[in-house]
Amino acid sequence: MELRKVCTFIEEVHLEGGRAAARPVTSIVVAAVLGNPWAGRGFVEDLRPEIVAIAPRLGQELTRRLIGLMPAERIESYGKAAAVGTAGEIEHASAMIHTLRFGNLFRDAVGGTTYLEFCNTRNAPGALLSLPMMHKSENGRRSHFITANFQIADGPAADEIVVAIGAADGGRLHPRIADRFQDMKEMQQEHTT
Repeated sequence: MELRKVCTFIEEVHLEGGRAAARPVTSIVVAAVLGNPWAGRGFVEDLRPEIVAIAPRLGQELTRRLIGLMPAERIESYGKAAAVGTAGEIEHASAMIHTLRFGNLFRDAVGGTTYLEFCNTRNAPGALLSLPMMHKSENGRRSHFITANFQIADGPAADEIVVAIGAADGGRLHPRIADRFQDMKEMQQEHTT
């Protein structure tokens, strides 16, 4: 794993819509900038060797750093993201985060049971990156559908990948829309009447 740097972003929101929060919501993103192991090799048919070699080590390191900043029991929402530079394929970014060898380390460490919300894309250095999150154990809890945005001025370079995990100790400050399961129940009742 050719790790160039690790960046950490912490945001604490106190006010939304002109109204103060009952308590601030903190979100943290820990992002690694690493060399793309497939860059410059043309079309690589089998990505598995690099996934097996890199993803578990990367997942362990990012998880360790994030939990060092926000204890697992405090985490309510989580997600992951990857952005490949212009000399790579989106599949290269996907390969790093869409493997249980990466995601399970984070999920298990924080006691999560839902999948990790995700984003994988191609970007230039300094582009705004989005890391979507959802509740770690209730996938229909819309109050916790949130996004952390972050930028790395010099990454990803053309031959790099940015891989990130994120967590928050809450959802949106003043949620006022129904959960997914409430919508489903109401729609079923409307359909039967």
